[in-house]
Parts: sequence; C-alpha cells; structure tokens
Amino acid sequence: MSVYFLSDAHLGSLATADRLGQERRLVSFLDSIKEEAEEVYLLGDMFDFWNEYRYVVPKGFTRFLGKLSELTDRGIKVHYFTGNHDIWTYGYLEEECGVILHREPLLTTIGGKTFYLAHGDGLGDPDRKFKFLRAVFHNRFCQRLLNFAHPWWGMQLGLRWARHSRLKRDNGKEPPYMGEDKEYLVKYSKELLQHQPDIDFCIYGHRHIELDLMLTQKARMVILGDWLWQFTYAVFDGDNLRLDSYEEL
Repeated sequence: MSVYFLSDAHLGSLATADRLGQERRLVSFLDSIKEEAEEVYLLGDMFDFWNEYRYVVPKGFTRFLGKLSELTDRGIKVHYFTGNHDIWTYGYLEEECGVILHREPLLTTIGGKTFYLAHGDGLGDPDRKFKFLRAVFHNRFCQRLLNFAHPWWGMQLGLRWARHSRLKRDNGKEPPYMGEDKEYLVKYSKELLQHQPDIDFCIYGHRHIELDLMLTQKARMVILGDWLWQFTYAVFDGDNLRLDSYEEL
C-alpha cells in the first residue's frame, strides 16, 4: 500500500513566474507514483482559482487534468478536497476526471489507522473577515451570481483577487510556524482529539508550511507544505507516514 497526500499547487496563479513549468513538475510527480499508488488525496487549492460554467471549464491545466484522468482510469482512487480557492466545482472533475470530491473534512480509515483529512481553511481561525469571505464564497446565490458573468471576466476576477491576496504577504509566502499556542490548526486539532481520541493522523493543507507534530502519544498532525515552492507530500505505506519532497531527475 502507498497512499499519497499533497495540497496547495495553486495552478494558474498570476503570482507564479513559470506556471507551465510548475504544472509539468506536478504532473511528473503524479506520473512517478502511478505504479505504486493505491490512493491519492489532494487536500485543496490545487488551482489558484477554479470555476466551472455550464458548458465551459477554465482554460489550461490540460496536463494536470489529463493525468488525474489517467490515474483514475488505472483504478487509483483520487480524492479531491475543495479549498478556499477552488470551491466552484459543479461536476466536471468527478464526471470527466473521475475524482472523488470532498467539500467537508473527512474522517476515514486507511490501513487500520484513523485519519482526519481537511484542507484546513476556517478550522479554528478566528479572523472575522476571512469567515465572512468564506461564507460569501460558499453561498449558492453568490456562486450563481458569479456564473452570470462571461467566463473570461469571471476567471480574471478570481485570478486577480488571488494574486492580490498572495502578494500582500511577505515574498508572497505564508507566515512561518507560529508555535503550538498560536497555530490555529494545532489548537483545532487538540480540541478535536478531545472528542475523537481514536484519531491517529490529522493531515491538512492551507498553511503552506511543512509541519510534523505529535499532539499525543498516539495522534500525529501533519501540514503538507505546498507545490509552489516546497514540492512536498506525505506518503503512508500501511504502517508509517513520512513527509518527503519531490526532486525531478
């Protein structure tokens, strides 16, 4: 058994200089694991902005979408979690690419171990502005309103908003690890374990940091890093979970 976890590629980001090269690197990694992977979990924000219209899907990403389709055609289960940049999917990824879509955190058993999997946005974060924006983005009326716009206008709006949001940060990167007392996902996971003590692994994306932390003698928390700068992932072999990074040959 080899089960892979990765997140936060933000494909198509206007803040990324070599967007095509980044996509090719991700596709190269997925191609390298296709002989041994039993399942692949993509924990959100694989696109910097993704919005499906009734008869139109975003331009680009053909290599990535084709590789997803190849993996699922081979019988590999590919789980796709929506993040805060790729909420607006209405069936294309499932019907055309064969992925299993998750809009909420997932509690599941893999190889006899209990996993809690989520993108991580909105979990324990007290930021009211972010909570408001998240509620707007998830609102069905607002989603329909966006789809009244011409696809070019809608995609430009989403991609430019995402670029503006990223460039507000220092060097376009998330803040480094803030410590157990301040890191929202750590605090959220500790509270979760009080109600779900049987969890072995909590795995998240969203924060763009690589973190491997034992929360109890049993429970381990992992934040996956990203595929913008770190190219990191986790792999579970049925007994052990390890964090690693991908380097092209």
